Amino acid sequence: MTLLCVISSASEDDKEDSAWEPQKKVPRSRKQPVAKESKPKRVPRVKKTTLQINDGSEGVAVKEELNNSVAIANVDLEDKKNKLDTVKTLKTAKAKRKNSSQSPSGQRIKKLKVVEESNRASTAETPSTSTLWEGVCKKEESEDDFTFGQSPLKKMKTETCPQGQPVRFPANANNIKEEVEMNWDIVQVLSERTNIELWVCANIIRLFNDDNTIPFIIRYRKELINNLDADSLREVRQTLEELRAVAKKVHSTIQKIKKEGKMSECLLKALLNCKTFEELEHVSAPYKTGSKGTKAQRAKQLGLEGAAKTLLENPGELSLLSYIRPNVKGLSALQDIETGVQHILADMIAKDKDTLDFIRKLCQNRYICIQSSLAKVSSKKVNEKDVDKFLLYQNFSCNIRNIQHHQILAINRGENLKILTVKVNISDGVKNEFCRWCIQNRWRPRGFARPELMKILHNSLDDSFKRLIYPLLCREFRAKLTSDAEKESVLMFGRNLRQLLLTSPVPGRTLMGVDPGYKHGCKLAIISPTSQILHTDVVYLHCGQGFREAEKIKRLLLNFNCSTVVIGNGTACRETEAYFADLIMKNYFAPLDVVYCIVSEAGASIYSVSPEANKEMPGLDPNLRSAVSIARRVQDPLAELVKIEPKHIGVGMYQHDVSQTLLKATLDSVVEECVSFVGVDINICSEVLLRHIAGLNANRAKNIIEWREKNGPFINREQLKKVKGLGPKSFQQCAGFIRINQDYIRTFCSGQQTESASQVQEVAVTSSAGVEVTNEKQGKKKNKTAVNVVLKPNPLDQTCIHPESYDIAMRFLSFFRGTLCEIGKPEMEQKINSFLEKDGIEKIAESLQTTVHTLQVIIDGLSQPESFDFRTDFDKPDFKRSIVCLEDLQVGTVLTGKVENATLFGIFVDIGVGRSGLIPIRNVTEAKLSKTKKRRSLGLGPGERVEVQVLNIDIPRSRITLDLIRVL
Repeated sequence: MTLLCVISSASEDDKEDSAWEPQKKVPRSRKQPVAKESKPKRVPRVKKTTLQINDGSEGVAVKEELNNSVAIANVDLEDKKNKLDTVKTLKTAKAKRKNSSQSPSGQRIKKLKVVEESNRASTAETPSTSTLWEGVCKKEESEDDFTFGQSPLKKMKTETCPQGQPVRFPANANNIKEEVEMNWDIVQVLSERTNIELWVCANIIRLFNDDNTIPFIIRYRKELINNLDADSLREVRQTLEELRAVAKKVHSTIQKIKKEGKMSECLLKALLNCKTFEELEHVSAPYKTGSKGTKAQRAKQLGLEGAAKTLLENPGELSLLSYIRPNVKGLSALQDIETGVQHILADMIAKDKDTLDFIRKLCQNRYICIQSSLAKVSSKKVNEKDVDKFLLYQNFSCNIRNIQHHQILAINRGENLKILTVKVNISDGVKNEFCRWCIQNRWRPRGFARPELMKILHNSLDDSFKRLIYPLLCREFRAKLTSDAEKESVLMFGRNLRQLLLTSPVPGRTLMGVDPGYKHGCKLAIISPTSQILHTDVVYLHCGQGFREAEKIKRLLLNFNCSTVVIGNGTACRETEAYFADLIMKNYFAPLDVVYCIVSEAGASIYSVSPEANKEMPGLDPNLRSAVSIARRVQDPLAELVKIEPKHIGVGMYQHDVSQTLLKATLDSVVEECVSFVGVDINICSEVLLRHIAGLNANRAKNIIEWREKNGPFINREQLKKVKGLGPKSFQQCAGFIRINQDYIRTFCSGQQTESASQVQEVAVTSSAGVEVTNEKQGKKKNKTAVNVVLKPNPLDQTCIHPESYDIAMRFLSFFRGTLCEIGKPEMEQKINSFLEKDGIEKIAESLQTTVHTLQVIIDGLSQPESFDFRTDFDKPDFKRSIVCLEDLQVGTVLTGKVENATLFGIFVDIGVGRSGLIPIRNVTEAKLSKTKKRRSLGLGPGERVEVQVLNIDIPRSRITLDLIRVL
C-alpha cells in the first residue's frame, strides 16, 4: 500500500485557501528537547550480485551461496529514508504558507504531483533491524525509517522497551504519508485510540504499508512493535483501516459538495476535522440531495440567514417586521419569521465544533444511561419463546460507562427483532448546564438584545438540543458501544478459534469417527495414523438393532486394531455416547482397551458437500465424509479445521450480529497465524493448508503444488523462488514458516545420486573430446543436469530461522564451534546454554550486530528437535470410558471437564452430562488460572481441562452453574 500525502494535526486557526486543495499540515514541534546530532555519512553501497533465475545456473549459484556462508545484511534503510524525504519535499503543499518546521531554509516549496509508486522502496528492502536474504554482503546501517524508544506519555499496553540499538531518533519519525489529508495526524489518533506508543504506531503503519503479514511481524520484527501480541496488532490494523475509510469518505463528500457549489471555508474545515463516520454524517447531512432539505435550509432560501446573524452580531439593529411578505409562504407573519430564524440558529449551534466539544465533554462527567424495555408489539408478530430470552432486558437500565459488551449485543439483537425498545437517557441537568453555557459564552449576543430576541435565542437552544444535538449524541453513544462490543466479540471469537486450532494433535493412532444419527443411522469411518481412509460404514444403533450392530463394530475395531472412538457432538450424540460407554464398561471389545471422546462437529456437514471435500474424497457419500472429518479433527485438528470456513466452527458469541467483514478478516488472520507458527512441511502438506501460510494465497499454493508434482520435492527454501507468482516479497513473508524435512530430502537425494553422477560423467567425456554444445536446448539440458548435482539441502531449512538470518546463524555457530549436523540434538542445546551463560545474550547479539529478538529466534531454531511441534504443550482431547447423567449431579460435586466455549459473560464447560455447565465470568479470577503452563490467551479457551464445583442445578431449564477451582 502506498502513501501519497502527509496527514498531520493542524490548529483551528490555520489559514485555508478559498479554493480547496489538499494541504500539507505542519506537525506540532515536540515538547521534549531532542539533542542535535550530525547526520552520519552514507556508507557506500556494495553492488548487488543477484542470483540468476534460470534453469542453467541457479543451482550452481545456490550451492556457492550456501557453502560460502552468505553474508546477509540489514536493509539499507538510509536509502529508503532519503527516497521518502525526496517524495515529501516534492509533495509539499501547493500552498501559500511556509513550512518552517520541516524546511530549515524556510523557503516556499511548490507541490508537485507524484506518481504513487515513487515513494515505494525496492521490493527487496524490508524495515527491520534483522537481516535480509539478498545473496550480497552489506554493512548494517541505522534504522532511519523506524522509530525506537520514545518515552510514553501515559500508561501503555506494551510491556518492555525495544531491544534494538537505534543510532538516533529521527526528527520526522512519526510523519506518515497518507493518500488523503485531514486536519488530524493519523499516528496521533491511532495512538490515542489503541493506547499504544507513538513510535510503535508509526512503525506498525510502515510495516503494513510494506505488505508485511502479522505472523511475519510477530516473529521476525518484534523489536519494531515493542513485543505486541497478534491480537493487539490486529486491533491496530483494524483501527487504522477505519481511520483511512473515514478520511476517504470525507474527501469523496468534499468533492461531491464542491461539485454542487455548496462548499464554504467553514464547512471544509468542519469536514476535515471529522474522525468518525457519525461526525461526518452529522456535518454533511444538510448538504445531501433531497426533495425538501432541512428546516434551516428552507429558512435560508427565504432570506432569513441575515436576520439570524444580525441577532448574534448586532441585535439592536434587527427588525423582524421588515422581513414580513404577506404573499410569501413562511414570511407572511411575524411568528413564521421567528420560527425561521430559530431554525437557522439551531442549525448553526448544532454544527459548531466548540459547542459539540463542550457537550461531549460535559456528558463524559455526567450520568448517562442506556435503557431497554419491552416493545409494544402484537404477540402474533413475535414468538413467545424469543420474548422470554430477553427477560433480563425487559426493564433494564445501566450507566453507559459500566455496561458489559455482551449486554449491548443482547440489547441490539432484541431491538432488531422488535422485542425491545432502546433509548439513551441524558438528564435534564446536562441540558440546563449546556444552555446556560451557550447563553453566557459561545452564543451570547454582542450587544443588548430585546427580550423577544432573547426568547428566540433560548428557543433556538432548546430546539437545537432536542431536535439535533441529542439525537446526534445518542447515535454516537450507541455506535461507540456497539463498535466496542463487536470488536470484543470478534476478538473473543479469534481467541477461541486459536485455542481450538492449537489443540494438541493425537498422532500415531488408528481412529474410528462416528457421526451420530437416528433414522439414517450412525456413519462410521476408520482412518489410519496417516489420515488415510481405511473403511467406511453405517450402523443403526438407535432403531432396536443395537445388539446386532455391536458385533459389526467389534469386528471393525479388531480388524483394524483401533482402540479410539471419536463421536461427533450433534444429533443423537448423547445416546451414541451412552451406547459405547455401556459396551466399554462390559469389556465387550476385549482384548482392546477402547476409549472414546466427544468432539465438536460444527462445520463438518458444510465441509462434506464442499468442492474441497469432493476433490479430496471423490465418490464418497457426503454423510460418510462427515465421519472422516470428525476423526481427523482429533488426529490433526489444525490440518482439518482449516478446511472449514472459520465462522462455521462455532466458538464465538453473537457471531451473526457483528460485522461479517470484520469477523472474516479477523478469523482468517488467526488461521494464518496458527498455521504459520506451527509451520508446514512443504513436501507433504496439502494445498488447503499451504494457502493459509503468511504471504501465500490460493493461487500461489496451487502453483507450489504443481511445481512439486512436476519437479519433485523441494530441496531447499531457495527453490521457492522458482515457483510462478512467488516474488521476493512473498518469499520473504512465507520462507520462515515453511519447513523442509531433512530425512525426507536425504532419502530422495540418495535415490538420485547414482543417476546424476553418470549424467555428469557423460557431459565431462563429451567436453574432453572437444565437442561443443551449440544448440540452445542441449545447453539447457546440460545445465539442468548440473543443477541436480550441486543443489544441496540446507539443514537450517528445517528450522524457524528466516533465510535473511542464515548468515547470523552461521556466525553464531562458529562462536562455539557448532555444526549444522547438530541442529535439534541435545549436544547443540548444551553448547548454546553454556555459551549463553558465559557471555549473555545481549552481548552476543551486539557482537553479531543484530537484535536480541532475532538471536532468540536463531537459538530456538537451532535447539528445537526436528519434529518439534509446540502444540504438544497444550491439552489433548478428554478420553473417557463411562458416562454421568444430569440427574446424578449434586450441588457441591467436584468434577473435571473441558472448556467448550468462552464468552464475555462466562465459560461453558463440558462435564460429560450431555449439557454444558456455565462458569460465570466473575468466578474466573487470576488466582485460579495456571501460572506455569503456556497460555494462548489471558483467560480460558476451548480445549482446556478444568476442575469445577457444581453451584446450582436447574433441571427444568437444563442449566448448570459451576465454580472454577483450578486449571489442570
